[in-house]
Amino acid sequence: MAVTTLDPRTALVVIDLQNGIVGAPVTPHSGADVVARTVELADAFRAKDLPVVLVRVSFAADGADAVPGRTEASGAGGTRPEGWDAIVGELAGNPRDITVTKHNWGAFHGTDLDVQLRRRGITQIVLTGIATSIGVESTARAAYEHGYHVTLATDAMSDLDAGTHRNSVERIFPRLGETGSTAEILELLEKTHG
Repeated sequence: MAVTTLDPRTALVVIDLQNGIVGAPVTPHSGADVVARTVELADAFRAKDLPVVLVRVSFAADGADAVPGRTEASGAGGTRPEGWDAIVGELAGNPRDITVTKHNWGAFHGTDLDVQLRRRGITQIVLTGIATSIGVESTARAAYEHGYHVTLATDAMSDLDAGTHRNSVERIFPRLGETGSTAEILELLEKTHG
């Protein structure tokens, strides 16, 4: 389903656009392109006095707050460079933005994201970020389960694998909300929040 409407109280929720993630080899859009499109959306949301939520993933140096459990893929272990979990400079620094730190794939579990949104009367979120099939999809699923209307800016997200990105965009996201390009969302934002 193409993006059709934005609620009067819509927030932009940005997933993991932080120093240690945007430089990863992602597809189909480069990290720089995802950041640039997200900056366009963030500027437009701020101009309409709508919330921008910057979500970052971080773990304690000793990994004590990493998600437990057995997986076949390596998890949060290992040493990360200083500042890896800082929001990229192009998005950071606006005092009105809300920053949420997560320790899981999704931005709702174990954070105050739902409280932050509900306190502001938010009924819809627009999602961007990296990686499409991990943090973005997990957050979209939880947002849908929490009763939010979900819109996904599919050209403002990317993944480590083209197949998993495509699966999320073509098979999962249409079941959770509406999808559209950054330009389509910006045009709709201007029409509905003129």
